[in-house]
Amino acid sequence: MNNHQIGHDKFTALYEVAEAQAGYFTADQAIIVGFSHRQLSYYASTGRFERIVRGVYRLALFPHSPQEDLFIAWLRVGKQAVISHDSALALYELSDVMPAEIHLIVPPTASRRHPGLRLHTNRLQPDDVTSYMGLPVTTVSRTIAHVAIAGLSDELVIQAVREAIQRGLVTKQYLLTMAEGQGGRVERLVQSAFAGIEKQ
Repeated sequence: MNNHQIGHDKFTALYEVAEAQAGYFTADQAIIVGFSHRQLSYYASTGRFERIVRGVYRLALFPHSPQEDLFIAWLRVGKQAVISHDSALALYELSDVMPAEIHLIVPPTASRRHPGLRLHTNRLQPDDVTSYMGLPVTTVSRTIAHVAIAGLSDELVIQAVREAIQRGLVTKQYLLTMAEGQGGRVERLVQSAFAGIEKQ
């Protein structure tokens, strides 16, 4: 295999990684497929890559995506992070309110030095996390529980519950079971949303 073929394979491998992440990749991911730090700097200087923040790059010619900010935040924090709370609600299009900060759930040991990001350390079970638009995100039911507990307005929580049911993103029974397990405000708001649906 000649050097040209090796280089081609390296770019192909990087494209496959970035394609699943809206065109973004980390320095570590690039190194794993064969790039050196020097090569990353070189291709950033020539415009083939764009350096977004420390350790995160973008393929310059890759089509833009509405979820780019979420991909950048997720890659900045680390791939163990999960999109959550208000940001998950917005990703599912269950709220018209755009959060001022991007919310992610991270392991307790994760660095907190990420300005502009709202990091949480809620405990998650494997079935609390799903993939949506290529991003790891809390499930609809877990997202609704999180925003209700965090103090999102009654109106917006009820709106999110009704939208989720009407769009088939979660079943009434599953959501009710989750709410009963949380008790308090979560259960009250879910019950209120159900009452509104039944009256329609």
